Amino acid sequence: MFFVSPVGHQGRGDAEGSYAPRPVLAAPTVGLLSNTTAAEGVPPSTARGARYVERSHVLRLPSGRWKYLPAAGTASVVVAPGHPAAREQIRQSRAWLAAGRVPGRSPARRAAAERALLAMRALLRPNGALAAGWTPGWKYSWPRDSSFVSAAFAHTGHDAEAYRILRFSAATQRKDGAWDARTRLDGSGPPDGRRWQLDANGWVPWATWQWYQAAPRATRRVRLSVLYPMVRTAADRAAASLRADGLPPPSPDYWELTTTTANIGTAAPLLAGLNASADLAREVNRPDDAARWASAARRLSTGISRTFAPLGYQRTADGRHGHDSAVAFMAPPFNAAPAGLPRALDATYKALLLPNGGLTPGNDPAAPWGGSAWTPSTAFFALAWAGTGRPAKAGQVLDWLLSKRNALGELPEKVDEEGRPASVAPLAWTDSIAVLSLVALDGTALPTPPLRP
Repeated sequence: MFFVSPVGHQGRGDAEGSYAPRPVLAAPTVGLLSNTTAAEGVPPSTARGARYVERSHVLRLPSGRWKYLPAAGTASVVVAPGHPAAREQIRQSRAWLAAGRVPGRSPARRAAAERALLAMRALLRPNGALAAGWTPGWKYSWPRDSSFVSAAFAHTGHDAEAYRILRFSAATQRKDGAWDARTRLDGSGPPDGRRWQLDANGWVPWATWQWYQAAPRATRRVRLSVLYPMVRTAADRAAASLRADGLPPPSPDYWELTTTTANIGTAAPLLAGLNASADLAREVNRPDDAARWASAARRLSTGISRTFAPLGYQRTADGRHGHDSAVAFMAPPFNAAPAGLPRALDATYKALLLPNGGLTPGNDPAAPWGGSAWTPSTAFFALAWAGTGRPAKAGQVLDWLLSKRNALGELPEKVDEEGRPASVAPLAWTDSIAVLSLVALDGTALPTPPLRP
């Protein structure tokens, strides 16, 4: 496998310039065993014919025996069904779910939410690092994915996990206020020379704001004071990045490719983050910070309206790179939907829809994605339509997504041309978007950072 940047893009993947290491070519995981402090991937060979014991990470093998990761252990064992220590782990998993909220108005949706919540919990390390997946190449912490998972935990009543992720984000913030594209799980820094991404300066403050909205009121302001230096540095970096036209400079977006002009996948998260930061500044009585970031947010909002809105929020400001599923970042719970966004959502969804029923991230002819659907890109639209008052459309997308869980009930990164789960499972980002969509479809509107006049 050899990484080649598409024409018209600039980027450095971890395989660029050399052959990919052999572990990257190994079969991706399709499930997880976990004791909440350690995890072990379930390969396809082990998963064949196996099922999780309901609401747990104990695997029931075809023989009937159980496979699980003992408490404080780092390697799984196979035991007789009903083994006391395994049963205790099952009880603890179920108690954790019961202590929070499992969204979903149908048994199928609730079961999917339970599995997604348990998967995110399994991918969360004790230090707050959130692995994107449990396969080499994914076993790192992305600030973007981590922010979504923090928000999902916050809105399902798992405050401790949400806050732990934010503390890790604070600990791994660079001195210049930005974040590396991804970080080793021990927090020691990036694993390669992949370029840092400015969108993290939007995602992390947004996630902090989402946590604050759901956090226990008795303690949330004191705990916010611990995170506020991170927010301040991130927001100042975001505000300082804006150019004369109000837009940020070219930066890698969630595709992890750099465009030659500003892209909506960076601009929209930064708008959410600046609005979130300004509102958090008011909460801690920092009016000067609030005014500075609100002013920057207005400049950015104006720049987006002038440049991206006439293009239907396509990928780049020059209009040369087609539609982008990141149009959904202009909708709640990220940003208050501007006029014309519903039409842009519909047009983008139609343009990116594949025969298998899912979406490709974009239709930039210089960056062909092939025939596989990407589950995060598809899930964006469930969340956006739920947030813009179109629950029926959101539900259709979400039900398609949930129908593509693998045999263990895990959501994969991709769905192939034949409609089968593909690539890594579980994927924390997809799990978090699905959970947030289910919360919104339960009738509990997710909050959106306000754009102040």
